[in-house]
Amino acid sequence: KSVFSFSLLFLLVAFITNFSRTFSNDDGVPIIDTGFVPIHTYSRYFIVPSFFGIRSGRLKLVKTGDSNCPVTVLEEDFTSDRGTSVKFSIIGTSYDILTGTPIEIEFTKKPDCVESSKWLVFVDKAIQKSCVGIGGPENYPGMEILNGTFNIQKYGSFVYKFVFCLDGSNICSDIGWFNNGEGGGRLILTNYQISAFVFFETWAYEDEVVKSLA
Repeated sequence: KSVFSFSLLFLLVAFITNFSRTFSNDDGVPIIDTGFVPIHTYSRYFIVPSFFGIRSGRLKLVKTGDSNCPVTVLEEDFTSDRGTSVKFSIIGTSYDILTGTPIEIEFTKKPDCVESSKWLVFVDKAIQKSCVGIGGPENYPGMEILNGTFNIQKYGSFVYKFVFCLDGSNICSDIGWFNNGEGGGRLILTNYQISAFVFFETWAYEDEVVKSLA
């Protein structure tokens, strides 16, 4: 009962304070990658911070708390590595991904200790944050996993943010970062320090590296 009460109270604060910020008149428009091409479900992308500076790094998976498996998504500090690519999937026959469209996000590589590399949100009571991770209930003993979907929304010119919406409601929250002294910032549900990203198609990055070495 106490776990439920804590989770309910925390979620009300996390979502309601951010409710008015997560809906946009730009919903339903194509999401454009760094090559000025709409992103789609049949390619792979690096998610790259939209600016250079202290948090200009890749998304990576780390071990947090008492976990023996790297399942928490972290935006790493001080690196030019683009990290592990992701792929997107949507329900339906369309290949193009539009702003506000419910999507699944999945890393193209995963540790052996998880069954799935799809993104999810779990409540970490130790830091009182709802964090983005991968895996399943077996990777989060004693923690609550929130049922919901992700979507992408505009956050500037060719710059985007991730949003998480609870199933069965219109309650959504932006995804930002939280520095817990882990070598970067966890991706969390928040209305502060929102993380802004661009999408770099993997083949374009590989082609860029080849040209630079030629």
